[in-house]
Amino acid sequence: MYCKRFGIDAKIPCYKTASKAVKIPTKEKLRMFIANASDNLATQLTLSMEAGLRPIELCNLRVKDVDLEQKLVYPATAKHGSSRTLKISQSLTAMLQTHIIQNNLSPDNKLFAQNAKAYGKNFRNMRNNLAKKLSDQTLHQIRLYDFRHYFATSTYDKTKDILYVKQQMGHKRIETTLIYIQLINLNDDEWTCKTAKDLNEVSQLVEAGFEYVTEMDGIKVFRKRK
Repeated sequence: MYCKRFGIDAKIPCYKTASKAVKIPTKEKLRMFIANASDNLATQLTLSMEAGLRPIELCNLRVKDVDLEQKLVYPATAKHGSSRTLKISQSLTAMLQTHIIQNNLSPDNKLFAQNAKAYGKNFRNMRNNLAKKLSDQTLHQIRLYDFRHYFATSTYDKTKDILYVKQQMGHKRIETTLIYIQLINLNDDEWTCKTAKDLNEVSQLVEAGFEYVTEMDGIKVFRKRK
């Protein structure tokens, strides 16, 4: 691959920075953060973990976007993604109900007062204090967005359904979801996923032992056990 540099039309190699592998925190680590957070932050982090919401989606939620009776959340999807309905646990439902009552919130009120930037800052402050308290510097490596990554990872691990994960994550493109699928490392029953756009790519994948899964947006998805 070549590109222009310094206004000179010459064939100078253009390199892309390799993306770093994302390490998914364990459920125990995420639960530890929740246990050491304030009631408000603990409710937010539990929602991030169980529903995989982007921070901006979580902070834009209104009380009416949560159905406490059916235990469902209806986020306004960010990044022009697909709309979705997300199931939450009984324990999280109880946390949200307590939060709504204690803050005297009406249906049109925002569920949480602060914006996504403040949410991230509150998490980092809590994380850094906990890392210092426990003398565990590895905690600094865990980011707020890793709660969403964990949701994607655990959802695929349970369902082995790429399209379901795509819908639950609010992704427009299957390629975006495949980035998360490649992070799976929860058990020995793992898959390598590949996509094909034409007959030649399909033939190569079949010859390599991949099996056809589905087609989305004109792109065929294949998988093979590791």
